[in-house]
Amino acid sequence: MSLLIRDLLQMAEQRFELEGCSDPKLDAELLLCYYLQKDRSYLFLHYGDEMEDRHCQGFLELCDRRASGVPLQYITGVQEFMGLEFKVNESVLIPRQDTELLVESALEELVNRKAPLGGFEILDLCTGSGAVGISLYKQAERFRIKTKITASDISKEALSVARENAGRNGAEKLCFVQGDLFEPFPKDRKGRGKKRFDLIVSNPPYIPSAVIPTLQREVKDHEPVLALDGGTQGLDFYSRILPESRAYLKPGGALLLEIGHNQGEALISMAGEDEFWQPAEIRRDLNGKDRVCILRPVQEKF
Repeated sequence: MSLLIRDLLQMAEQRFELEGCSDPKLDAELLLCYYLQKDRSYLFLHYGDEMEDRHCQGFLELCDRRASGVPLQYITGVQEFMGLEFKVNESVLIPRQDTELLVESALEELVNRKAPLGGFEILDLCTGSGAVGISLYKQAERFRIKTKITASDISKEALSVARENAGRNGAEKLCFVQGDLFEPFPKDRKGRGKKRFDLIVSNPPYIPSAVIPTLQREVKDHEPVLALDGGTQGLDFYSRILPESRAYLKPGGALLLEIGHNQGEALISMAGEDEFWQPAEIRRDLNGKDRVCILRPVQEKF
């Protein structure tokens, strides 16, 4: 039996609401747009049109997946971030708007610096889908700032997604390497990285282990725990990145980290315990939550 588009949307919205989806109406519309391969304006113009039974069934099968808790982005396979479209699947975190502040802060660093010959060397640590490194590359391109970006991740599956995203967004020049944090980057006899960077940017796992079971089912049941779990206090990766990054920053370089909404004081304390770093700068998002930590070395420590 065929149904009107408006009736299908209403059925989907009601089901998503019952299942606790955060935005039932929008999810229903976006899911139908994905199924029909149309934009939202099409729905408004064809609200009263009938859909054949086979198409109704196909759409309702997608609704079953969404109602079970599968994130909309994993069903459609894409997520927008900083005006770019990124492929996503369950091997990578879904890029979130909160992370845009990390990219914007890194871009500000580039704009306010004199570009070295050959361009800025940048490391995107824990790249996941590649959203941070690729977006930074494209934003710098708009300002005619030359960059050489290396993106690394411990997950081979995540790097496969990131490489595809680089190709689909015109960022083929990014270099991708696999390994645990700085493991892929060798050091010289003095203990300094043979390759050093003007900027190191990272959105590492920072959710405390005990908090993960309390997250929305879309996150805890479907997004990769490897990219979420930051240990007991959520600080395990920062406790490694801060001391290890010392060997890989150029003089005058900077380390930019996305952090949890209440982790600013902890990062300030961690940096304060290491004489290598100047006092940490914490940037907050539009909701006033801690979001980015910027660390710069004390120059004479190089």
